[in-house]
Amino acid sequence: MATQLAAQDAPFTWPSQDTSRVPYRVYTDPEIYALEQARLFQGPTWNFLGLDVEIPEPGDYKTTFVGDAPIIMLRTMDGQINALMNRCQHKGSLLCYKPRGNVRELTCVYHNWTYNLDGELTGVAFRKGVGGKGGVGPEFEMHDHNLVRLRVDVYRGLIFGTFSEETPPFTDYIGAELTASIDRVFIKPLKVLGYHSQMLPNNWKLYAENNKDSYHASLLHVFHNTFGVVRPNMGGGIKLSANGWHHLSYTERTPPNDDATGTEKVRSLKEQYKLNDASVMEHRLELGDLVTNSIQTIFPNLVVQQILNALAVRQLIPRGVDRSELIWTVLGFADDTPDMLALRLKANNLVGPAGFISMEDGCVGGFVQRAAKANPDDQTVMPMGGSGIEPSAGSRVTESAVRGFWKGWRDCMKI
Repeated sequence: MATQLAAQDAPFTWPSQDTSRVPYRVYTDPEIYALEQARLFQGPTWNFLGLDVEIPEPGDYKTTFVGDAPIIMLRTMDGQINALMNRCQHKGSLLCYKPRGNVRELTCVYHNWTYNLDGELTGVAFRKGVGGKGGVGPEFEMHDHNLVRLRVDVYRGLIFGTFSEETPPFTDYIGAELTASIDRVFIKPLKVLGYHSQMLPNNWKLYAENNKDSYHASLLHVFHNTFGVVRPNMGGGIKLSANGWHHLSYTERTPPNDDATGTEKVRSLKEQYKLNDASVMEHRLELGDLVTNSIQTIFPNLVVQQILNALAVRQLIPRGVDRSELIWTVLGFADDTPDMLALRLKANNLVGPAGFISMEDGCVGGFVQRAAKANPDDQTVMPMGGSGIEPSAGSRVTESAVRGFWKGWRDCMKI
């Protein structure tokens, strides 16, 4: 379906000259969703697959997705990282059906076709038939049936894959300024502390927009504003890649003056609200700055998160036109002390599916999805910060980064 649509004209015409108005059709139309698979997810984009720390040993693999396409991320026997389509070239069955494991080769359970860890077909059961009868003909060439293999780029332990030969190297893809933002967070070897998996009742693009919409944080998320993680009058701003596709939103607090440890005491904007355990809001300044909240997006499917000392990556996976999955990988550093590890785990109560801050994001996209069906030809309006796509120093009351997302979407979709 996606391959056929990729050769066709766009299914509709964008209704305005810029991206400050978005038609509801993009969230509800199955034809557009199918076209995204070919032009965007299998187009010139780097899609986040996982972390190298998740596959540390030769033969380790993890299954994941690029759009709808199932992918195997694995480490070869010589230590290289490959990304292969998780689909046997014979009948299309999944090769790896467990989330992770360790293998020396990939064997399809259906008819036992076998591949090495580079995706090369190495064995076909009954290739020569049985008793001189059956089997494949002399025209069958093993090398014509290798697995689809993605290009891979690894940066700071983040593993990305692309189907396209046109996608530039990853650091060129996001640009020097946003590369430096990853460098800022991933300063040491990482350790995976745990996972959340969250099903969202909305099109994947609504959550992608949500992360780029910086000014909703102090409105929708009452906890943010009340306890001071994010307030409109805090320092910070918005950074954008040159093409507008990728962004960073961040907030900074004032220099610590509470004690000599650099840990800020909790204050409440409204005195009637209290925390029984205020240590959930402790912030140790480990990254060399005063940033309390840093949300970085890499188009189309990754969020890099630092909220106080809660570090995570979020992978966004489409699950149909009106459903998506969000996988949170909670992170620390390999050399964290037990005390620091405990602080990170406590701070992670702020985020995730039931997090004090982020629980509202799990439902608000569904509110839009349900209402979008009323009139697909109507449009959202995004006037905050004008109609252009540019960085914003000192202010996060802008929808510039959301408009940048839609520029990336239109660039890939040719709409």
